Amino acid sequence: MKQTGGRTDLAVELREDFSEDDERIKGVTIKEEYHRRRNVRVSTVQITDECGAKAMGRPIGTYITVEAKGLHEGEESLRRFVAEVLAEQIVKLIGKTEGQEILVVGLGNREATPDALGPVAVDDLVVTRHLIIQLGEEFRQKYHLTSFFALAAGVLAQTGMESGEVIKSVVREMRPNVVIAIDSLAARSTERLGTTVQITDTGIYPGAGIGNNRQALNKETLGVPVIAVGVPTVVDAATILRERMGNYLRKKGVADAECEQILKEAEEENGQVLFVTPKGIDELVHRAGETVAEAINLCFCKELL
Repeated sequence: MKQTGGRTDLAVELREDFSEDDERIKGVTIKEEYHRRRNVRVSTVQITDECGAKAMGRPIGTYITVEAKGLHEGEESLRRFVAEVLAEQIVKLIGKTEGQEILVVGLGNREATPDALGPVAVDDLVVTRHLIIQLGEEFRQKYHLTSFFALAAGVLAQTGMESGEVIKSVVREMRPNVVIAIDSLAARSTERLGTTVQITDTGIYPGAGIGNNRQALNKETLGVPVIAVGVPTVVDAATILRERMGNYLRKKGVADAECEQILKEAEEENGQVLFVTPKGIDELVHRAGETVAEAINLCFCKELL
């Protein structure tokens, strides 16, 4: 039985809602690359027309998902491999980085662990802008550096300002060529928590996955391309209900149509939307933040690591 329902920020999960011959997604393609030795899958979903964008509920653009099911187990060699794969995908979306100024923004609330991915990742960045300014062009060329700098924007309750307002001000003053925004995401599958990274060139809508939409961060609002990097840290409770109850009903021989009806009735019994985070969320967010930060460091200052 196909998993449906539940909020998600992952384009790959939204694509799973449709059959291959569905007319609504003719403008949506998906390609997969599998690194068998490390059990890492790279899926690229491209939305190429307005019909596909409407069906998927996402803007036209490219959505790259890197999945490593063992990432949450803490194996260092796997984490490093995933960081290298992520770095390759980020560079694909940005293109040429030489001579560019890159702003990396960590979104979210440092005091709320499931929402702390952005600030945690920023803490592990080896920023280079100040080094290039102080040590000069010869130093930049010697170590093949790209100038980048970072900001943990905070949240409205902490600063009294929307993160989008803070970022707009920094972009206006510092004039970067590209913004990379890091944020926690919501997933529909519990197996993807802490094991999946999504990269997209369409920007980001902070809080969209949990129904708390804030100001969009994209080329239209900031005036420069925005690459969004996110890791799911929470899952809609409805997902857990579907996974557990759906599996149980299938084992009992309940038909898919009847099973879907039972699940819908169970969800409607209590309309309150709840989100769940896994046990060990502190370690999960720390590991995910470290992986994303290392990927960005590999993109822009590999020879300093």
